[in-house]
Amino acid sequence: MSLILEDLHRVVGGETYIEGISLELEPGSFNVLLGRTLSGKTSLMRLMAGLDSPTQGRVIMHGRDVTGVSVRKRNVSMVYQQFINYPGLTVYDNIASPLKLAKVSCGEIDRRVREIAEMLHIDPFLDRLPLELSGGQQQRTAMGRALVKDADIVLFDEPLVNLDYKLREEFREELRAVFSERNCIAVYATTEPAEALALGGNTAVLHEGRLLQYGRTEEVYHRPRDILSAEMFSEPPINILRGIISGSEVTFDSRLHFPIKEDLRSLPPGEYRFGVRASHISLSPRAEDDIAVQMSVDLAEISGSETFLHVHNELFHLAVHLAGVHDFKVGAPVTLYFPTHKIYAFDRHGAVVHIPTHLGGL
Repeated sequence: MSLILEDLHRVVGGETYIEGISLELEPGSFNVLLGRTLSGKTSLMRLMAGLDSPTQGRVIMHGRDVTGVSVRKRNVSMVYQQFINYPGLTVYDNIASPLKLAKVSCGEIDRRVREIAEMLHIDPFLDRLPLELSGGQQQRTAMGRALVKDADIVLFDEPLVNLDYKLREEFREELRAVFSERNCIAVYATTEPAEALALGGNTAVLHEGRLLQYGRTEEVYHRPRDILSAEMFSEPPINILRGIISGSEVTFDSRLHFPIKEDLRSLPPGEYRFGVRASHISLSPRAEDDIAVQMSVDLAEISGSETFLHVHNELFHLAVHLAGVHDFKVGAPVTLYFPTHKIYAFDRHGAVVHIPTHLGGL
């Protein structure tokens, strides 16, 4: 079963929610919709589900045009970020509810409910009410109700956003395991690039209702089509530095420059914007071609076992993603190193014109 979106537009009250999106999702694929808040992720999923109708374009399932077909007549399930369960029903009856509506036999209902509950590790809680469960168990119950239908398409609208970090990690692993054994199409919406990378599969990068890029997740991450796609698929956003290619070097100013690499020599002289990911900048040199940059600390954010460092000098601002906990004082000088062999180059229009050949790591 494939899902094809053909030139979809969604305009409500003069406001554009989806603008000309075309996308083909293959049977058995796991697909991530990555974009900031209001990028169009939920709007696109509602069009996939049949909850909304497009202003223009077509939705094709099983080779059949279902653009005007309601959600009730599509074999689609959806999991939301809120824990939507029936509070007066047990976990068993919550999961079984779509099968009862479909008038599935009692024996088949019992088999499928217990199979899904075991898969999601909530089989010991089948006789409990949702309010007697933890947040993670409530979300597993909602997920079980979506999965038990054996739907052709399962949509996840930021389902883990209300869970703590440890539970989110566990859920990601479970999702990959669950969908590796199913032939349905899974679509998962998130605002977090790290979550898209952790889930793998394919990623569609969305921005203001438009599709920027779609492909294998690591391919989209390592080979962005333009600056906007690189910024969307990077947290913190990829650092952009203005520079000039002239003669034998790349120059940012008289003090900061480096010899032009062999893979950059094909670019004509001129002004470019160069991108370097926050995770590629370090406190000490890692390679011979790393260049030192003198900066001043604006802010150091510690998040778990990571530090996000924001710095500046008279030329530019940089965001740095460091492993471990680091204590920096605001205004303190710091020397940073970034690898010239991992620099992206974009032209004046923002299109990528150079992708580094050393793409290992994140």
